[in-house]
Amino acid sequence: MKKIVSKLSGLAGMLGHRFLNMIKYAGGVSILMGQTLFWLPIPPLRLRQIVEQMSKIGVDSLPIVSMISLFTGMVLALQSAYQLQRFAAEMYVAALVAFSMTRELAPVLTALIVAGRVGASITAELGTMKVTEQIDALETLATNPVKYLVVPRFMALVITVPILTLYADFIGIIGGYLVGVYKLGVSHAMYMKNTWDPLKYKDIWTGLVKSLVFAIIICVVACYEGMKTEGGAEGVGRATTASVVVSFILIIASDCFLTALFYFIGR
Repeated sequence: MKKIVSKLSGLAGMLGHRFLNMIKYAGGVSILMGQTLFWLPIPPLRLRQIVEQMSKIGVDSLPIVSMISLFTGMVLALQSAYQLQRFAAEMYVAALVAFSMTRELAPVLTALIVAGRVGASITAELGTMKVTEQIDALETLATNPVKYLVVPRFMALVITVPILTLYADFIGIIGGYLVGVYKLGVSHAMYMKNTWDPLKYKDIWTGLVKSLVFAIIICVVACYEGMKTEGGAEGVGRATTASVVVSFILIIASDCFLTALFYFIGR
């Protein structure tokens, strides 16, 4: 009996410790978000650094976003055609691909790509600066680290991720078009009509709103993990892994919440 009580108390202590760490983490991320929003409108804007970050985030991500979006659109068209062929409704593949890409797949896949590629890079960069005391040096020089390091990355992500999402929408629809026209035998005119006619502005802007939220999550989590890094090179590795994992979890969770919200708004 004593062993059972001991194990239960140990389990309760572990769960309590995890819960407190979660609360501490959420508080730290919220504080960093508030500081970022506070420093955002305060000049100077450091446009050169913002453009450099946009190039790293957007231009360098185009190849992988193109490849994944194209194949996703093609696979989605093939899988949906497998069921729709039973009802001789292959022409509706176009609408299904367009809806799925604009409302769900393009924002989520683009955010996951950026979180894995760019978020990890940001965390590693800031984490290295933290363990080598470069961030402390900025504070010594009366330079706010959030204004100097976080704000340019925040601006670049908020601008670039929605643009990448629109690009992924277009490439994914092209992937579906290739399968629908050249594999399923749907005419070009019919496929384009069934793509654009059912598509509404709401389908596009809901995906853009999601991408904006995902960009904020990626930036704040990556910067927070980088700026609290400890323990040298090993600590940088742990922070980078944590950044990607937490970003992935929050992206999927927020996507579920936003999808439910837009569903009830649209009713």
